[in-house]
Order: sequence, then C-alpha cells, then structure tokens
Amino acid sequence: MSVGSNVPPPLAVRGLYKSYGAVKALTDVSFTLNRGEVLGLLGDNGAGKSTMVKCLSGLLQPDGGAILVHGEEVRFGSPTDARRVGVEAVHQELAVIPNMDVAANMFLNREATVRWPVLGRLGWLNKRAMYQHTRRVLDDLHVRISSVRMRVENLSGGQRQGVAVSRAAEWSKDIVLLDEPTASLGVEQSQVILDLIKHMSQRGISILLVSHNMQHVVEVCTRAVVLRLGVVMGDVAIAEATPSDLVDMITGASVAGRGTRNGNGVPVGDSLEGEQG
Repeated sequence: MSVGSNVPPPLAVRGLYKSYGAVKALTDVSFTLNRGEVLGLLGDNGAGKSTMVKCLSGLLQPDGGAILVHGEEVRFGSPTDARRVGVEAVHQELAVIPNMDVAANMFLNREATVRWPVLGRLGWLNKRAMYQHTRRVLDDLHVRISSVRMRVENLSGGQRQGVAVSRAAEWSKDIVLLDEPTASLGVEQSQVILDLIKHMSQRGISILLVSHNMQHVVEVCTRAVVLRLGVVMGDVAIAEATPSDLVDMITGASVAGRGTRNGNGVPVGDSLEGEQG
C-alpha cells in the first residue's frame, strides 16, 4: 500500500500456518501483494511455496492466520471460492485440454451459450463470440497464436503456457498466482511468458510468481518474499538485492541474513537458523 493511502492491497497474508501432521509447511507467514506488482515467492524445495499457492487458490485450507482480499478476510473452501473473489491460479500442472481448441480452453467451465426462452435451460455454444473474445484477449496480452481454432496439442510449450496464463488474467481481472510458469520451457518460450507477465502487470493485475530462476525473478519482479522451512526469511526490493543475495537467503547463509528481517520484523541470522535446525 502506498504511503498516505487508505486503499488496502489486493492481497494480504497475515500469520498463516499450515501443517501436514508433524511437518510445519508454513509458520506465521505474512506479506502483501500490491496492485500491479509482480511479487516473487522464492525458496528451495520444501520451503512452503506450493503450499502457500494452494492455500491462496483454495486447494488447501490453512490451519491458522488470515487471507485478505481487498481488505476483507476470506476463507476458501475450494478453488471456486477463490475465483469468485477474483483470485486465479496457474499451477505447474497446466489445466489445459490438449484435444480442445484455444478458445474452448480459454472458456473452460465458462462457456458462452445462446439460449432460446422456449427451450428453458437448453442452448448451444456461442462459438463465434468465444473465438472473437479469445482473439481479443490474446492480442491485448501480446500472445502470438495464429488461430484460436487451433488445438492446444498443436501449440508449442510456451504457447500452451500463454493460453493458461492469459485465461487466468482474463477471468481474474485482479490477482493471478503463477507457480513455476517457465519451469519446462526453453529460453525463447520463457521470454514469451515473462513478456506476458509484464503486460499483465501494466494492466494493473497483481501477480504472485513462484520461480527457481533468479534471472527471471530479477527481470519481472519488483519485490521478493523468501521462504525457508516455511518461515519468511526476507521481504526485499529487487532493486536492492542481487541474484546471489536471494540465493543466500534461500539457502539460509548467515551472511545474507545480516540486516534482513522476516515477515514478523525479526532479524534473520544464526539464532534463527538454530531455531529452524
């Protein structure tokens, strides 16, 4: 939230906890996601990143703490609840249907239909409207796909990811969670997705980006929250940190912790390392 503004951020996490039996996946995690911001959520395997995304998207329910959307506390019992308030997620396992065309994937579970009053609830797909709308969305976000009638199975990996991310951006209008969107892509395909993220941010969409690629984080993020063993180890402006600094926080190197504070304002250093043991 900007100084002097009473407008709450699109998304805020306050003291979130999540455990799997005796394993603490998230411990008192707090951070905010501001309007139009690309916030990196970083950490090693097992740090709690995917658990956080699943809690924010309704796939999991936290054990404690609060999630606020535009200042209002929300509780998600399912992904449908999250979508209802404008939170869309793109997980590592893309929810695209290969044997359906691009437009059908864009409108997945939101199909546009034409109904006649005499037929009651019966109707048929308004494919023309779906094709036109999908073309407009992809053009606005600079996603290059020659025809929205193409089957997704005939697209490149970057284009498939572009369809999934564009769908999230279109139906969310507000908050998009991206879990490793470039993990399986080559250099050129990854750049397509990074450019798409930039266009989304310019449109005012708030993005939480999970990524292991520090160069990608530095290119598109303005801020990063670093998790280690489910605890916030740092919340830093990208302009004030190098990729090496971020890696040091991810691995828990004490030299990176000097002067850094976690989400609760506690200095990170050797003592915190010992507590996480």
